[in-house]
Amino acid sequence: MTTTADAGFAPLIDPFARAITYLRVSVTDRCDFRCVYCMSENMTFLPKKDLLTLEELDRLCSSFVSLGVKKLRVTGGEPLVRRGIMTFFESMSRHLASGDLNELTLTTNGSQLSRHAQSLADCGVRRVNISIDTLDEKKFADITRWGRLKQVMQGIDAAQDAGLAIKLNAVALKGVNDDEVHDMVAFAGSRGMDITFIEVMPMGEDMGDGLRLDQYWPLSDVQAKLAERWTLTDSPHSSGGPARYVDVAETGRRIGFITPLTHNFCESCNRVRLTCTGQLFQCLGQETEFDLRKALRDNPGDDAPVRDAIRHAISHKPKGHDFDYSRQKVGGRMTRHMSHTGG
Repeated sequence: MTTTADAGFAPLIDPFARAITYLRVSVTDRCDFRCVYCMSENMTFLPKKDLLTLEELDRLCSSFVSLGVKKLRVTGGEPLVRRGIMTFFESMSRHLASGDLNELTLTTNGSQLSRHAQSLADCGVRRVNISIDTLDEKKFADITRWGRLKQVMQGIDAAQDAGLAIKLNAVALKGVNDDEVHDMVAFAGSRGMDITFIEVMPMGEDMGDGLRLDQYWPLSDVQAKLAERWTLTDSPHSSGGPARYVDVAETGRRIGFITPLTHNFCESCNRVRLTCTGQLFQCLGQETEFDLRKALRDNPGDDAPVRDAIRHAISHKPKGHDFDYSRQKVGGRMTRHMSHTGG
């Protein structure tokens, strides 16, 4: 098996001297939930012919690994609703075995974990992120439109039974879950899980300025509220992504904060996003994309042009994003849905 070192490929370095070692790949735009900040209730999904096959996803991800990517996060939509997705995890696990990949993980809504948790663990997945914004059944149904909280809780049980470490992800929504942050920290701590709060981002053409502004809750305010009850100290912990962490003395766990608006994390960005159609976004908060599917399909059996296309795309990675809620308007809005780019 050819490793990165054996092949002699230089690592991916963007124009600002940042090494790109983290790939987030969306394997589907479909989901069994319809979260209000992520999707329309009546989504029009991409034609299946436009989606990369699982074999094509493997080939593209493997090309990134050969160029020095060490962390691969599988996203969606909901990745576990894609038919045959476990064959992709099984195949990608070879890069863990070779040592070329340090981590294979996923972000999920938890709805399918009760069926797949053990198989994921068998493939070398060691931790998962589960998106859950409320512990209240009615609010959960309102936020997800189609989701059932009980199903997610069963997924959490199955993941922990399989030995998977779990981090909860919660989007901070003013007027929705702002009365639950203490309960969510307590719940995560009681189950031995970390939790990360995320600022709502201006993505999706059907979300009006007023709704986004009404939902937006700066995480500086969230942290101040949490500090009223919990003893928080800055943590040196890094998960390889954009979150900054604090330790919680009372639970022995951590709280993360992802703040694309109040304090962007662009200066240390080490990641890019690959969509299920083979488009590479170098930045979540920019519209520029590069078509890797064409390089892939125009060159069957030859990965050199694919690697060249990846390098070309990385050479255009911007310095940062333009998300902005200042002056009571939504700046830097992305017209594409979060589910298209990958959560």
